[in-house]
Amino acid sequence: MRLDLLPHPSTPDGPAQAVRVQVERGSTALSLTYALGGDVDRIRLPPQGRRQRTEDLWRHTCFEAFLKVPGEEAYHEFNFSPSGDWAAYRFDGYRAGRAELDIPAPSIGGHHSGDLLVTFVSLEGLPSNRFWRIGLSAVVEDLDGRLSYWALAHPPGDPDFHHPDCFALEFPAAQRP
Repeated sequence: MRLDLLPHPSTPDGPAQAVRVQVERGSTALSLTYALGGDVDRIRLPPQGRRQRTEDLWRHTCFEAFLKVPGEEAYHEFNFSPSGDWAAYRFDGYRAGRAELDIPAPSIGGHHSGDLLVTFVSLEGLPSNRFWRIGLSAVVEDLDGRLSYWALAHPPGDPDFHHPDCFALEFPAAQRP
């Protein structure tokens, strides 16, 4: 399934012109391909090579996924940097009770050219065979340090990817083979 992310109304005009996400689900896995179109040379990209769990990725160019089971307050947040760095958290409720999520390190790769930045992510060890609500988002930093915010849906007010309105993609339980 291919989905377009929308810029938040406060997002300034900048180098990012479009963000699309290809989503595929397995019983305990999620594969995401983020494709950011625009003037990639004007986007601040983190240096390559670390590929480790890292805090505060959302302060710079990164891609995000939020996952929850309907009817539950708890949810998971995943951050993926084009550098390969990542973060994973569990929340007990809306922005409450944050803790590191114990999951295997995601597989992250990608490439970029003058007008396209592609980041591939494969997540394993997710809640199995459950109906999911998913929020997909991106933060894009330009060379001047300005941030733009992209998501499937935005709540009123300031950008807030944790808001329930952002969990806009419904995914039925994966079928067993």
